[in-house]
Amino acid sequence: MADTVVSPSAPRPEGLRGIAADWASDQRAFKNVPWGKAMMWIFLLSDTFIFGCFLLSYMTARMSTRVPWPNPSEVFALHIGGQNVPLILIAIMTFVLISSSGTMAMAVNFGYRRDRKKTVVLMLLTAALGATFVGMQAFEWTKLITEGVRPWENPWGAAQFGSSFFMITGFHGTHVTIGVIFLLIVSHKVWRGDYDVGRRGFFTSRRGTYENVEIMGLYWHFVDLVWVFIFAFFYLW
Repeated sequence: MADTVVSPSAPRPEGLRGIAADWASDQRAFKNVPWGKAMMWIFLLSDTFIFGCFLLSYMTARMSTRVPWPNPSEVFALHIGGQNVPLILIAIMTFVLISSSGTMAMAVNFGYRRDRKKTVVLMLLTAALGATFVGMQAFEWTKLITEGVRPWENPWGAAQFGSSFFMITGFHGTHVTIGVIFLLIVSHKVWRGDYDVGRRGFFTSRRGTYENVEIMGLYWHFVDLVWVFIFAFFYLW
């Protein structure tokens, strides 16, 4: 039997043409990257620009107004035990969301090991922490609305404070809510064994892989990271 002759691959062009050919033909840059993960990275990049514009607009409004800006330690204080405790609710919210990032990381780890039970438990725990965060954010909104904060005014100073607060925290809270819903969907599919048998349908992946759990983890870690910037710029500054 004649030996099979394998023709060598054509050499890559030099310079910028080589880089363009490399990326365009998917030879090295995305060779082992699932399309779902690549598309999630592209989405997160675009979302980074949106959140960045929001935070830049907030800083511009705060530095350009001549009306005194409200003190976050006073605005976001809770009356506990007969005294105001500054930023206590925000600190708890931050702790809850950062903790959910840890449980999500463990869920991805057990997903790599194809441990369905632990993956589902950790994803549901992540969803519960995310829902807790949204609930506390709803309480924060309710408190400020009852105290007179509106998108066009607030009783503590600059009117831009209300619009900035509702826009930035509302947009982030929407991301967390969507993430909780997707966590429940993906965890349900993991529990049914869809990723083990390659069952067709929405949010599926290649048979025998839990890459959708990792994709969900990318989204969730991004949401947590954005909150760190919101916490630093909006509540501490």
